[in-house]
Amino acid sequence: MNSNGFSSMEIEYIRKHHRHHLTENQCSSALVKHIKAPVHLVWSLVRRFDQPQKYKPFISRCVVQGNLEIGSLREVDVKSGLPATTSTERLELLDDDEHILSIRIVGGDHRLRNYSSIISVHPEVIDGRLGTLVIESFIVDVPEGNTQDETCYFVEALIKCNLKSLADVSERLAVQDRTEPIDRM
Repeated sequence: MNSNGFSSMEIEYIRKHHRHHLTENQCSSALVKHIKAPVHLVWSLVRRFDQPQKYKPFISRCVVQGNLEIGSLREVDVKSGLPATTSTERLELLDDDEHILSIRIVGGDHRLRNYSSIISVHPEVIDGRLGTLVIESFIVDVPEGNTQDETCYFVEALIKCNLKSLADVSERLAVQDRTEPIDRM
C-alpha cells in the first residue's frame, strides 16, 4: 500500500484507465471497491448506461434517447433527499473488452458542473473465489461557495454509496449463481 492507501495493482489500473486533466478550481479523486463476485457479473450491471438504477440507489428512473452508443444521452431522475431532481448524462466510453465505462454530466438541476467519471472493472481473486476490483474516478468543478475538500467529500460519499450498492447487488447475484472456487475449475 502507498500513502494514498492504494495497492501497486490499483495504482497501475488508475494510471492506465483513469486519466483526468485537473485544472484550477476542480477536484478529482479515485475510489476502489473489492467485490466478491466474478467480473462478468459486476460488468453486466456497470455497463448498463440505460439502467443505472439497477445498483445506484439515488436514481429512481432513467430514459435513454436513441440507441445505446458513444454520445448517447440519458435523462436521470434523482430520488428526493439530494440537492437535485434531474441529471442529463452522456456516454463517453463503453469498452466491453477492457471493462471501462465513462460518462459526462451535460445538464440537470444540480451543482456538478463539468463532472466526468470513469469506472473500470478488473478480475481478481478474493478468498479463493473469482472477485472483482472496481475503480471509479471523477473530476468536477468546485461550485462557488464550496471548497475543494467539501466538493470531493460530497462526490466521494455518493460514489461510495453506489459502489457499496453495486457490491451488495453483485454479491447477492453471485450467491444465486453459486460460483465455484477457482481451484476446482
